[in-house]
Amino acid sequence: MRAAGPCPFVTARLMRLVAEKLAGARGGRTLFEDVDVALSPGESLVVTGPNGSGKSTLLRILAGLLPPLRGHVRLDGTADGDAGIASHYVGARNGMKPVLTLAENLAFWRDFLGADGRTVDEALDRVGLGAIGHLPFGVLSTGQRQRAALARLLVARRPVWLLDEPTSGLDKAGDALLGSLIREHMSGGGIVVAATHQELGLDGARLELGNFGR
Repeated sequence: MRAAGPCPFVTARLMRLVAEKLAGARGGRTLFEDVDVALSPGESLVVTGPNGSGKSTLLRILAGLLPPLRGHVRLDGTADGDAGIASHYVGARNGMKPVLTLAENLAFWRDFLGADGRTVDEALDRVGLGAIGHLPFGVLSTGQRQRAALARLLVARRPVWLLDEPTSGLDKAGDALLGSLIREHMSGGGIVVAATHQELGLDGARLELGNFGR
């Protein structure tokens, strides 16, 4: 997820997220290799595997936050093929400043990424945090912080959602909310890649990473 301004890809119905022969490494150790991904609008990929198998590394490569060891990623159907700028990445680090209020954090991301999504109030209401937008982010519970990360997906449109353990910290109601948001995104032509240990109820493709090279 990079760059400010409105995302020019949100209506690209012919877009296709493609990764070919990807290999990823961490700390000098190869985690996976020869990974191919091809996702069209409305499709999803669930990435599973044990801890240390490279799930987070794969998502960060797709987001353009890490370079691949080998292979390449592109978003077909767009002007420059840059998948990173067309993606929302949600990982363990939520990108929120603890001293700012929840609403102020979301307003920053809306301004930075492009104000073409829901308003801050609309996003907070959608994720069940409408009554606490005035609170500093630092005082929120783990579950509330994860819901706030979901709200960030809503304030600026991006066609590709890359979700790293998105159920972490969520209760059953939060899990249901996440599933609803994912289905809405996909029904509008969005693409979802989720790395998770839990079942998300997605019927799309699945990729299981092993511990390559151990």
